Amino acid sequence: EPRLYVVHPRDFQWEITEPLFNFYERRHGVTFTAVKSAADALTLFARFAKGYVVWDKAVPASLNVAFTIAGLEDALVVSEETLPHVVDRGLGKIDDLRGRYTGRTDAEIYQDAVGRYWARCNRDAIMLMGGHAGAVRMPAMADWGVREKMFFQDLSANPVHAAELALEKRLFSELRPGATVFGWHSYAKDTEEQHTTLLSSYGLKMEGLHNLPNLSFNCQFTFTPGFKFTNNHHVARDAKLVATQKVYLSFVQSDSIGIGVWTKPGRGKLPFAWQVTMNWTKFSPAALEYFHESATPNDYFIGGLSGPGYMYPNHIPADRFGPLMKEANALMVRLDERVLEIMDNSAADGNVGNADLPKETVDRYYAAFPDVIGFINGYGPARTRDLRDTRPMISYDYYIDPRRPREEVAADLGELIALNAKRPYFLLVHVRESNDVNSLVEVVKRLDGPVEVVPLDVFLKLAASNKTYVTRYQQPGDPKHFKGY
Repeated sequence: EPRLYVVHPRDFQWEITEPLFNFYERRHGVTFTAVKSAADALTLFARFAKGYVVWDKAVPASLNVAFTIAGLEDALVVSEETLPHVVDRGLGKIDDLRGRYTGRTDAEIYQDAVGRYWARCNRDAIMLMGGHAGAVRMPAMADWGVREKMFFQDLSANPVHAAELALEKRLFSELRPGATVFGWHSYAKDTEEQHTTLLSSYGLKMEGLHNLPNLSFNCQFTFTPGFKFTNNHHVARDAKLVATQKVYLSFVQSDSIGIGVWTKPGRGKLPFAWQVTMNWTKFSPAALEYFHESATPNDYFIGGLSGPGYMYPNHIPADRFGPLMKEANALMVRLDERVLEIMDNSAADGNVGNADLPKETVDRYYAAFPDVIGFINGYGPARTRDLRDTRPMISYDYYIDPRRPREEVAADLGELIALNAKRPYFLLVHVRESNDVNSLVEVVKRLDGPVEVVPLDVFLKLAASNKTYVTRYQQPGDPKHFKGY
């Protein structure tokens, strides 16, 4: 049964812990009792553990080994400083990792852990407990990995770390088809692009981040009785609209419904599309219900990212693409979504560079999703565009960094509008996490017209009516920052 829910400070990256706490009280009738300290939590819950495992603070990778043991043995993970607290509460030692891995590389440590524990671990999921490294760690998803008996690791997907890469390839190859990699890559070892390319090449799904909290609590609730996903569609599926001689602008928030944006002031003042982490239907349904319940008429939900989880489609094996997209289709139907967002940064350099799709990948999407009204592509700007049977694929022309001054954002958009003089011009804008809607209202006011901000479904229907954009796919000669494995 659910026992412990953590409410994080409002400046934590995932800002929904307090609103979701209130949702559980209001919609699920949960009565919470405040736990004032870790010591109080230990007093309350130590009886549910079968013992403890000590990690070695001098060897950071030992923490992931300890988490793996905790899942397999129902153990509490402690450091040397907190060890007396669990001993005082009557817990016995299951393992002590102090000194075991001194002087050994991460590859050697995880190789040893594979030999000891991998055979007993979950093969439908693995925990990539990376993210922040060094003095600050944020293993907020550890509770989920422990509950589901996952193997914890932060192996590198960077080819310069050959031994770590080889071991992670082995682990990925031994997961079941369609398995999920939870967590996030290590900021100290490799890049998001490298790791997502690697896991996609095995047909695996990514669900992040490493600091996503409370999944072991959230997974134990279902949707409230009678709840059904109803999206804010602004146009019928078979409607035909006609674009006029103006600029049509549409905003999209990805990053798991914006991560830190939903609770910010101004939401609802402009039409916004929000990329939904569709697999939350399986392990965090109350969160999805909270978003849908609190949506305004201007909030429109879309599927993504690239499929039933975060993955790079240019690297999904051909024999895995169909089953994965069948799963994504089913999730989109349940969530009442009609637009799919695609992202493949495997050849990009962060948020710049080549984020395009070759024709083969585009062909696969059109075949796999016959019922969507259109597709969008990219993260930073991209150039892939198409129109088939009234269903467009439009890439982002602009990416709004939350740190970029609003007057410069307005100037950038104004320049794009001037450069793309042919009308109608369909300007798709990706709004990065932590941007707030109020600031974008001011940006729109600065643009020279005629400019109309429209919901994404309307935008795609208009783009289908007058193809002023050029069909383009990724070309073999296009530059690639990372060429894959």
